[in-house]
Amino acid sequence: MIVKEEFLNKIKNSFELNIYEAKIWTALLSRGISTAGELSDISGVPRSRSYDVLESLERKSYIIMKLGKPIKYLAVEPSEIINRIRKNVKYDTERKLKTLEDIKTTDLFGELNLLHKQGISFIEPASLSGSLKGRNNIYDHLDSLLRNAEKSVVIVTTAKGLIRKNEALKKTLRKLKAKGVNIRIAAPVTKESSYAAESLAEVADVRNTKRVNARFAVVDNKNLLFMVMNDEDVHSAYDVGIWAETPFFASAIEGLFNVVWEKLEPMGEAVKKIKVTA
Repeated sequence: MIVKEEFLNKIKNSFELNIYEAKIWTALLSRGISTAGELSDISGVPRSRSYDVLESLERKSYIIMKLGKPIKYLAVEPSEIINRIRKNVKYDTERKLKTLEDIKTTDLFGELNLLHKQGISFIEPASLSGSLKGRNNIYDHLDSLLRNAEKSVVIVTTAKGLIRKNEALKKTLRKLKAKGVNIRIAAPVTKESSYAAESLAEVADVRNTKRVNARFAVVDNKNLLFMVMNDEDVHSAYDVGIWAETPFFASAIEGLFNVVWEKLEPMGEAVKKIKVTA
């Protein structure tokens, strides 16, 4: 049986198997039932390794060993494998989340917080800054800044950024709105981003802008996070953000933003124009 390497790699990555496991499992799926020797010949996995690989697949419930001589193996239906993986992932996730929640109530967590606060007290204000690489890391840090917001949040982004923020940050922004935090978002409201704009309008004041070509966030006039490149020109893995806790500069940026904000088109008007021309 000849199987393309690309197909095997997809199986390996999707089902978290090594290459030998992917080859043996694929071979068994094509036969339904087979011996270790036959599977070794079909898959190209050395016989010296095939028994170890079959034992590993059996532990993972990908195959069933049929008793008798010679020993044969049955393939488990792929849909059943996916159901089992989903069940295991859900169980592991719930268990880990519970463990993390339980840690918050322990003395250990209190001591860790105390260490952090004591460490922060020794840091010069100018040192509270850093570079973040990769959009996932940037969004994780932005979400952390937002969760600690007490008074105000300003977000300026692109049309694509507006869509991403609706997906990644709306839950956090909803909690901030419930706390009474003033949230303002400025971004191009296009046909593609109009749904995200309407969705975020439930938790923030959203306005259409083509005048401000930037990507940044200001939290409580204190924390500033800005991206150094246009998201049209960079892959998400190589996106770079700069964060700084700098009340002086952050308040200056928000002050400039306030001048522009009053001139921006309300989201509702921008969406109406899009719907009329659609």
